[in-house]
Amino acid sequence: MFTRTVEVTTKSGKAKELSHTINDQVLPILKKQTGFVDETVLVSDTESTRVLGLSFWNSKEDAERYHREQYPKIQEMLKPLIEAEPVVRTFDVHTSTTHRIASGKAA
Repeated sequence: MFTRTVEVTTKSGKAKELSHTINDQVLPILKKQTGFVDETVLVSDTESTRVLGLSFWNSKEDAERYHREQYPKIQEMLKPLIEAEPVVRTFDVHTSTTHRIASGKAA
């Protein structure tokens, strides 16, 4: 399994609106992507403009395809709500109790 993290700094007072936009508009797009597993959105309790999205994918290739084909449209959709370019990082999932992955068994 593979994950993408997208760290976003929202415009002041826009973190909840961004979270709702992700839930209402981005999640339906993600659910249609080959290899998409799950999305988690975290809103900081100490930095009111900080939002972190974690998407889980069956493979690195699935995540890369999404990044090439769909992410630019989504980034454009979120642009009015964010202060700066999102920071995207990728990781192999080592362990996950939610997705029942044990060390050494990740994709």
